Amino acid sequence: MIRVLIADDDPLVRVGLSLVLGAGSDLRVVGEAGDGAEAVEAARRLRPDVVLMDIRMPRMDGLAATAELRRDGPEPAIVVLTTFDTDEHLLGALRLGANGFLLKDIAPTEILKSVRKAAAGESILAPAVVPRLIQHAVGRGTSTGGADPLAVLTPREREVAEAVATGASNADISRDLHMSVPTVKAYVSRLLEKLRCANRVQVAILVHEARQR
Repeated sequence: MIRVLIADDDPLVRVGLSLVLGAGSDLRVVGEAGDGAEAVEAARRLRPDVVLMDIRMPRMDGLAATAELRRDGPEPAIVVLTTFDTDEHLLGALRLGANGFLLKDIAPTEILKSVRKAAAGESILAPAVVPRLIQHAVGRGTSTGGADPLAVLTPREREVAEAVATGASNADISRDLHMSVPTVKAYVSRLLEKLRCANRVQVAILVHEARQR
């Protein structure tokens, strides 16, 4: 059973998401929060697998709440809720450790699919969207300078990191790089440790930063 916490200041949005998630027999909404401070408290108390986190909330916004929860570690998975996929706050949330994002007008079936992916450790970013988002995040294509953040990786680890940056799943990487899925998982775990990243999205950001050098 995948435990989900919904954080949004709009009661109607919370009700709508609860109804959608209720359609999944493997999903259970364990709590709701009306602002970021409530979300942090509820996440620490209820230990959900996934938090659906609105960016714009009173008292403490989704950015601050994401940063606060990431200080505790890589769990739970945090999926940011937003209205526009080019929102600068969204890019900030990804850099802080959010696992991806969902547009608020997304189809119910996609919400269920995305929550399941987040719970499984996958990033919630379409491959075609990743480069554009990261380009905005690293300064709209300008050089970031400094040392190569991927210099600590072996050539094979770097290959896996490049694949992760496209939004590819473990199964996709397994097929493309001719590895078993367990081997891919081991490589991804090593990447997270070596690069000190909370999740695959932060790995993707580092890869695209390296490309700007």
